[in-house]
Amino acid sequence: MGLITIIIGSFKEYIILNTIIIIHELGHFMTAKILGINVKYIYIYPLGGISKFNMLLNDYIWKELLILLAGPLTQNIAYIILINIFYRDREVILIYHLSILIFNLLPIYPLDGGRIVNLLFNIFIPYKKSLQLIVKISYITTLIIFIIQKNITINIIVMLLFLLILIHKEEGKINFIYNKFLLERVMNNYNFKRRKKINNINNFYRSKTHLIKENGKYYEEKEYLIKKYHGI
Repeated sequence: MGLITIIIGSFKEYIILNTIIIIHELGHFMTAKILGINVKYIYIYPLGGISKFNMLLNDYIWKELLILLAGPLTQNIAYIILINIFYRDREVILIYHLSILIFNLLPIYPLDGGRIVNLLFNIFIPYKKSLQLIVKISYITTLIIFIIQKNITINIIVMLLFLLILIHKEEGKINFIYNKFLLERVMNNYNFKRRKKINNINNFYRSKTHLIKENGKYYEEKEYLIKKYHGI
């Protein structure tokens, strides 16, 4: 009887955990759909999930920010509903709710927190530099998490290794992502109100139109990028 209780109890906790994670990801999914953005895939893992959207890298920052904030917001609403329906499991629901919420809001890319911080960087610093900076912050945050642990368990080691793999994977894609970001500028007609003079192709901002200085002459960004990509 004791074994059955343990199995049932573990199963219940498993259901609660995954319900919260799925609701969190549904928040991202529904908001993206409302904004007319398709979801490429959703990965579910023990302490959260990662949603990938078919979204242009040069799209409005506020759109992506809304999608990212929708996950934690939906999760908080769901938490209030769940503790009132399953009041006997309030403690378990609270523990899993906070664990998932805090974990996903850590400034680690590509978790929600890391992506939100990166979006804020996009406002003030060039796009490529913001990616490089959030990767560094992600490594530092992961290291701090390891250092402050009083008891290092196998679960913590697995979680940290998982995070390091995610961060390293994103770091390896920075140049590819940035080239895709620039190519979108060539393929689409963006008309950002703010303009910025730059002298390096690596200094493009996400929501600005640029004048690029080369050999003492300024070029409109589309003219400059067409020249770059077509070797003219």
